[in-house]
Amino acid sequence: MSVLLLSRLQFALTITFHYLYPPLSIGLGILLVVIEALWLITRNPLYHQMARYWTKVFALTFAIGVATGIVMEFEFGTNWATYSRYVGDVFGSALAAEGIFAFFLESGFLAVLLFGWDKVGPKMHFFSTCMVALGAHFSAVWIVVANSWMQTPAGFHIVGTGLNARAEVTDFWAMVFNPSSMQRLSHTLSGAWQAGAWLMVSVGAWYLLRRRHREFALASVRIGLAFALFASLLTLLTGHKSAEGVAKNQPEKLAAFEGLYVTRTHAPLTLFGWVDAKNEKTHGYAIPGLLSWLAHGKTSAKVTGLNETAPADRPPVNFTFQLFHLMVAVGFTMIGLALWAVWALWRGSLERSRVLLWLMTFAVLGPQIANQAGWWAAEVGRQPWIVYHLLKTSAALSAVVTANEVVASMVMFSLVYMLLFAVFVFLLNDKIQHGPDDSDLNPAGKWALGFGLKSKGAK
Repeated sequence: MSVLLLSRLQFALTITFHYLYPPLSIGLGILLVVIEALWLITRNPLYHQMARYWTKVFALTFAIGVATGIVMEFEFGTNWATYSRYVGDVFGSALAAEGIFAFFLESGFLAVLLFGWDKVGPKMHFFSTCMVALGAHFSAVWIVVANSWMQTPAGFHIVGTGLNARAEVTDFWAMVFNPSSMQRLSHTLSGAWQAGAWLMVSVGAWYLLRRRHREFALASVRIGLAFALFASLLTLLTGHKSAEGVAKNQPEKLAAFEGLYVTRTHAPLTLFGWVDAKNEKTHGYAIPGLLSWLAHGKTSAKVTGLNETAPADRPPVNFTFQLFHLMVAVGFTMIGLALWAVWALWRGSLERSRVLLWLMTFAVLGPQIANQAGWWAAEVGRQPWIVYHLLKTSAALSAVVTANEVVASMVMFSLVYMLLFAVFVFLLNDKIQHGPDDSDLNPAGKWALGFGLKSKGAK
């Protein structure tokens, strides 16, 4: 294999594995805020127990996420030196902002969140929880801004020529609010909220199946399902707005999403099928005019096809097509499952429906699959450009890295990642099997007295 393909595979492996964890941290972070707010408002000890339990799960995902994310920053220098030199002033400013505004905020208050239950008052602890959740969201903001600039660059100019050419920021806020950043951010965050919500639902459903920790499980399912339904519907809306942006700013990517080769009005939306790239035909079931209507608001609107792009500048069409449709299919499945589960919960039949409980248990995989497929579709769909219409991926490589070196490092990373994943699964399973601690139903005396209550043993 070529150094280009191997380097792309290595980075894909790295970011795919890393991206298992940040969505869980973001989703669980905002749910911790909700649960702890309910504890402050209602003073129900069950919410205190839930907050303590889900904080432990959050800490696990945060730790593995940090460990797996560090490698990517080194790969920019080792495998993609030309890219780093070309966009370092732009990309580096976003990464620096992520470190200053997100990571320091999140990690600074994390110690209070994890270890401050009996050392600070409930309001201070809640504030720390809010700051950790805010930090997790800020991290997503700056990472998505950096990636979106690669998709739709703005607020810069090119200085120098030839090998000395590089992008330089001229308008920081134009760079931040580039044409795709806010659309992609909203879609990324709603997908992350789904990941956290369905993890909570999954664990609660598992306890209901095993008839363990019933009150804790029902509370987790209620809160998780409400948030999962909200986030899944929001993901549908943000996904539509993001696709409108793709149609405007990256028309060849939209054409690859839908396997559309011929520019036309009344463009059809293919629900499922496959793309014959050799003969430039898409086979499957399509609804006439629907793509034009979704992309531009009317069926008579013209949608740009891949025939407007030189063959050498087209992305891998069938691969992009399948990834995009997988994301959409899983997204609608999660909406349907959330509606079914909410209906069963409202009717009081949820605990009797073991089929539904099993589906809810395994539904934790759904947002992960959709998030990965969506990310891959977005990245593969802009090929062969690493910075859209500015720098090709093939030109962004480090000149001195060999194929053997990439293979060796990729094997090493794979082994380390498999070990980390095994540790994550083992520790998560251990926490699930152990369940919530009954002692957390009785908050520490300091917390209880802080509400003007009298704790057990207090005189």
